[in-house]
Amino acid sequence: MSTLTKALIILLTVASIFLCGIVVTYVANAENYRQKYTDLRNTAAAAKEKEDNAKRQLNETIKQTDQEKAKLNEVITSLRTQMGDLQAKLDAAEREKAMLLQKVNSWTAITKDFYETTDKQGQLLKNTLDELQRVQAELIKEQSDLKDTTAALIEKMAIITVLEEKSRRLLEEKTELQDKLDQVLRPFGKTAAAPTAVTPIKDKAQVAPVTRNLELKGRVAAVDLKNSMAEISIGSADGVKESMKFHVTRGDEFICDILILDVDAEKAVGILELVQQPPKVGDNVSTSL
Repeated sequence: MSTLTKALIILLTVASIFLCGIVVTYVANAENYRQKYTDLRNTAAAAKEKEDNAKRQLNETIKQTDQEKAKLNEVITSLRTQMGDLQAKLDAAEREKAMLLQKVNSWTAITKDFYETTDKQGQLLKNTLDELQRVQAELIKEQSDLKDTTAALIEKMAIITVLEEKSRRLLEEKTELQDKLDQVLRPFGKTAAAPTAVTPIKDKAQVAPVTRNLELKGRVAAVDLKNSMAEISIGSADGVKESMKFHVTRGDEFICDILILDVDAEKAVGILELVQQPPKVGDNVSTSL
């Protein structure tokens, strides 16, 4: 066998081996490509199905979105209408607020003036009440002094009455003695001469009749504070006369005076004076404190 033949055999063998490797490699690769193709086809089918589902969901979502958008548009339109109404109400409320603020400011000014006037009147009333209390205290003191003076005068008048009674008895005794002396001297043709006073006798003082205070007492029967009038429970039958003044008391507290204007048999009506407190039905009235 020649060398060329051996070389050819070797080359053929190598080629056969190389070809077998290529075939084996191809077969192996062909199986891998088939599997990859199958996987890719399945993956593409699944992706297609997912795409269809996604498109369907997208369409449904778009449809729902359109519906929701329409509802929202309706709600927005309604809210805009309500907002317009509320804005109109707000504007009206602002105008009303401005008017009310103006009224408040006006009433505030009026109230301020009223309080200032009230303070002034209150101060004036306080001053008047202080003056009235001072005058009332002086009046009560004068009434007390008058009562003391009247009591002293009555006491002195009682003494004068006793002295006049003694003088009358002495005069009677003198007359009796004069008669007895005349009887003794008459048989002798004489008579007693009238006595002549060494000191001229002045005219006898005229003594005023003894007076007494009318202690009239009663109660307040009715009160008319609006007209400053009151009615008492005693009248002309008890000695009440017009222009009499009754003092109203409640316990030991002085309430006011009542100057009598009209008198009936069982009651009398008068006007309130020196009012310290409003009188009430049942308060005591008397002509002296």
